[in-house]
Amino acid sequence: MSHRAARPGPLRRLGLAVVVGNGSARSRRVGGLLALALLPALAIAASTGSGEPTPEQVVNALEGAYGVHPGQRRNHAKGTCAFGSFVGAREVARYSRSALFAGESLPVVARFSLAGGNPEASDAERSPRGMALEFRLPNGSLQHMTMIDTPVFFAAVPRTFLDKMLALKPDPATGKPNPEALQAFAASHPDNRGQAKYLADHNPPASYASSAYYGIHTFKLIAKDDGAVTLVKWRFVPQDGEKSLTDAEMTSLPRDFLERELIDRTHAGPTRWEMWLTLGLPGDVEDDSTIAWPKDRRELKAGTLTISSATPSKPGAGCHEINYDPLVMGDGIAPTNDPVLLFRSPSYGLSASERLQGR
Repeated sequence: MSHRAARPGPLRRLGLAVVVGNGSARSRRVGGLLALALLPALAIAASTGSGEPTPEQVVNALEGAYGVHPGQRRNHAKGTCAFGSFVGAREVARYSRSALFAGESLPVVARFSLAGGNPEASDAERSPRGMALEFRLPNGSLQHMTMIDTPVFFAAVPRTFLDKMLALKPDPATGKPNPEALQAFAASHPDNRGQAKYLADHNPPASYASSAYYGIHTFKLIAKDDGAVTLVKWRFVPQDGEKSLTDAEMTSLPRDFLERELIDRTHAGPTRWEMWLTLGLPGDVEDDSTIAWPKDRRELKAGTLTISSATPSKPGAGCHEINYDPLVMGDGIAPTNDPVLLFRSPSYGLSASERLQGR
């Protein structure tokens, strides 16, 4: 990792980042005020004695694992901007007062991506794919959804995330991660096993458009009339069906096929996903994204996402400056106390402040 001037303290850093907690479009840019919704995450960022990592430690570890690529995201560095609309199902309005479910067409700025901090990664690598969405709500507020194509995450707590990035740091002698470090990580972090097995059992998607995407965390829907809370998980399922790469395609396709395929596909016509909500029951785990809910939970179709165009992710492209902080939420949707969900906001903020300053 390159030597640089020391970064400012975590709270000051976050004041420079593209981070909000109330979904306000006006406060989306660089600013000094953070909404009350981010206070739990800020407490994590400010703490140095709790044993949990700080955002700076995590960003440093990502840079150690993947290198420093000035102006690029520290994670999900390789990606593609896309644009479209979302129409929510009015039936969901009984559970949430969010404008997302008013039945109106809402503009969406999306970003599809590969997990990891290498902007030159192969599109056929066996790693998660991401879909991040920014919904532009009628009152000027925003709703973010940041998803991946595995039903569960690999870390129940931020410490697991940090330890995996440390294990991925290349050995200077080989330029590759030390296999013994990776084995030690896997043996000592059982929360990693669910996602690892899923990735081993499923080839990567043949297209960004042929994959389902999962919110992985549990969220709260808040009703309009009585404020009743419903726990939900969400996912987006492609209307044209899911399709994976064959083993032969994983070794024969060019390194960068996903972006070109999405651009060509949207030139030919829009591509769509159905949004589905899984409704939780009392006792369902709500603070651990490595645990899937039972498959017999009730599901509700919540809307349709349409992507009509795509373009490379670069400065000025539309999605480049967006932070896709998952705690950016409009009224009617709220986070749970999932420690990884709350930690993502300050770590995203630090990464964004570095990236948007050209570092």
